[in-house]
Amino acid sequence: MSASAERLEVKNPKTDMTHAEMKEFIRNHFEEFVNRKNLPIGEVNFAPGFVDHGADGPPGLPPGPAGAIQYVGAALKKVPDLRVSIEDLIAEDDRAVVRNRWTGTGGASKQRLEFSGIVIWRIANRQIVERWA
Repeated sequence: MSASAERLEVKNPKTDMTHAEMKEFIRNHFEEFVNRKNLPIGEVNFAPGFVDHGADGPPGLPPGPAGAIQYVGAALKKVPDLRVSIEDLIAEDDRAVVRNRWTGTGGASKQRLEFSGIVIWRIANRQIVERWA
């Protein structure tokens, strides 16, 4: 095994995951939370003290997982077929960086939407503790 492959197999004490496990966790998070509209998974994936530093959310969201769940829930009501695909996913230390593409159709307007973004997630103890977007 190469030195780089060996590093991927070592669990990080901050995350309790390997980099490969972190990537799979984030992939599954997007798939469940957004694409399958499984909003209750947010209570599992987000740490109780989750902090969202994203500039994309509306003001006044509650702290912790409730804010993220409310935000995505509102987006899914406005864009019922909203889907996210991961274009790139990089894991390093306790962070995962995702370049993603969002698509959907506005419920009322029927206008096709497409936009891209980059999100940084910090993971601790197998949960998402911070987000920057």
